Formats: sequence, structure tokens, C-alpha cells
Amino acid sequence: MNCEACQLKELVLEPVEIREVLRCILHTIVFNRALGLVRPKDVDCELFEITYVQCGDPELEKKIEEKIDHFIGWVEKHPNRKSQVSLSFYEVKNKQPTWFSNKIERLYWEQWHINLHVVTPKIHGKSHHSKASALSRETAMEESSSRRAALESSLRDVLFQVIKFVNEKKDHIPSISNSEVISFPYEITIPSSSDSSFGWHTDVIKRMLQTGNPSMLS
Repeated sequence: MNCEACQLKELVLEPVEIREVLRCILHTIVFNRALGLVRPKDVDCELFEITYVQCGDPELEKKIEEKIDHFIGWVEKHPNRKSQVSLSFYEVKNKQPTWFSNKIERLYWEQWHINLHVVTPKIHGKSHHSKASALSRETAMEESSSRRAALESSLRDVLFQVIKFVNEKKDHIPSISNSEVISFPYEITIPSSSDSSFGWHTDVIKRMLQTGNPSMLS
């Protein structure tokens, strides 16, 4: 089976922006690959002038929120690190059991890699002079506004990248055999909680090796 992979443009963001960014990207991907009967729900981002669409499925929303919570927890333990959140779609096949494998095999047909660089916001020192302090606050606000605008523009680029990939890559999608909202099983993976200073790179290499053969056991 052919497994298509999409590496999305890296986004530089602060911890407070993680939830909105991941919600926007993950729901956009899933909505475009939810080939069942969906009830589209428009959602306005709280931090950005962006509207995206959710499938209107409570279980899906709950699972995405749980994964985002886990990722935020990982970021708190590993500040100022580059990381990756992956969303994979697969089929499940039953196999004859052997000494070395389980009965269930996952055949991955599409994987999305969301690349994030979460940075700690700058803390501007206090000034004893009120005029200098006001200027410092004004400068900080301008920098924050400029950075947020740049992130919003990059997030739009990522969403266009998703739509372009979805429209161009269709031949690898398996045939639909059910009427579920999300027609295929999926998984969302985040960096391991046991990552060391080299842990994220090890995790990425491991994932690359796994995606090299989409039919490997998971």
C-alpha cells in the first residue's frame, strides 16, 4: 500500500498559542479526510482572524483536546524545543499470528507531520523610570503584535498546504467500507515523555523508519 506523507511548514509559536494552532490544523486535516456523513461546524479562532471547520463529532473533539493537553504537558517539561505532532490514517488487517507478531496489522496510507518550535516569551525587565518603563511596554506590545501577525500568516500558509495536498493526493485513499463520520482509523502521536536532549531526534528517526514501510506493525 502506498503511504503518502506531508511535512507541514514549521511554525514558531509561544505556549499560549499551542492549543489554537493545533486545533485549527488537526480539525482541518480530519475534516478533509472525514469521508463519512459529517455535520460541518464553523469555528472562529480566538487568537487569529481565521475560521476553520470541524466535523461536529464530540468524540473526535474530545480525542483531539486530550492529545493537545498531552502535548502542552510535554512542552512544559521541554521548553524552547522543536517538536512534531503527527496525525496518521490507517487500515486494520487481520493476520495469521506468528511467534513475532500480533494478529492485527496497521497499514498506514497517509501521515501528516505538524512541525512546531515552541519558544518562551521574552520577559522585559522593570525600569525605575516611568517614561522608560512605558516605552519598554510599548515596544514589547509592538513586538508581540508583529510576531502574532507573522504566526497568523504562517498558519494560513499551513492550511493552504493542507488543502493543496488533499486536492492533489487522492489515488492512495482506500475504498470506504463503513458509514462512520471518520471512515478510517487514525492516531495522533506526540513526542515521548521520556525524551532526553536528543530524544526528539530519536523519536523522529524512529517514526521515519516506521513510515518507510507503511505495513509495519505498530
